[in-house]
Amino acid sequence: MAKAKWIGGFLGLLSGGPIGALAGFVLGALFDTMSNDSSIVAEGYDGNSYYRTDQARMNAGTRNGFLFSLLTLASYVIKADGKIMHSEMEAMRNFLRTNFGEVAVKEGNDILKQLFERQNQMEAQQPGSYRQTIIDCCMQLSAVLTLEQRLQLLNLLAALAKADGHVTSEEVAVLKEITQYLRLSETELNSMLGLGSTSLRDAYAVLEITETATDDEVRAAYKRMVVKHHPDRVASLGDDIRAAAEKKMREINEAKDIIYKSRGL
Repeated sequence: MAKAKWIGGFLGLLSGGPIGALAGFVLGALFDTMSNDSSIVAEGYDGNSYYRTDQARMNAGTRNGFLFSLLTLASYVIKADGKIMHSEMEAMRNFLRTNFGEVAVKEGNDILKQLFERQNQMEAQQPGSYRQTIIDCCMQLSAVLTLEQRLQLLNLLAALAKADGHVTSEEVAVLKEITQYLRLSETELNSMLGLGSTSLRDAYAVLEITETATDDEVRAAYKRMVVKHHPDRVASLGDDIRAAAEKKMREINEAKDIIYKSRGL
């Protein structure tokens, strides 16, 4: 995955706005490297501007926008406590490696460095300005991405927060903020934070219900989750995003099994 595949074709999808501005900054910083990348042409760059000519390019534009948005929001989550820890960056690299392949590690890391640099610049000039940019980005994404795409974006951010084995209160706070402006619910965030847990309490959170739910309500909740998070709903974002959605579905099934076992269903 070349850098162009994280950004290339993106401006054709979301020209202007806060995300376009950040993408433009990163493109400028990485221009010398990217200008010799032939994959830019393959993803919709004619040497002067980005373009879309068919459904495949439209899908590529959506995917690139999704990936760049993931890194943009990740830059905010990683610095939730005001600093960048080596362990957090190592967790981010492992996250990129697991979800997008080895080649994505360096390239995603390079883009993140530029986003951190932009964050530092903006905060030095006007404290709180990067936070406002993230809010504006989330609002832009809420108007462009489908519900299923926004859910998958939040799922990946929650997985990133959990990647080092510990989710801090600062990370939870910024995830709640992102959730709000993506027009998603705190219940949906709690569901994603509970994925992969073996506790009964978290299993109920995953299905977005409480322990007082009846057996029929449990069954109905599981069916809703299957429809809501079906991997086919994000297939246009690429095989790796679909694979992440499939992993999420397996974890939803595991949560259901924990509840069913506890109830003898």
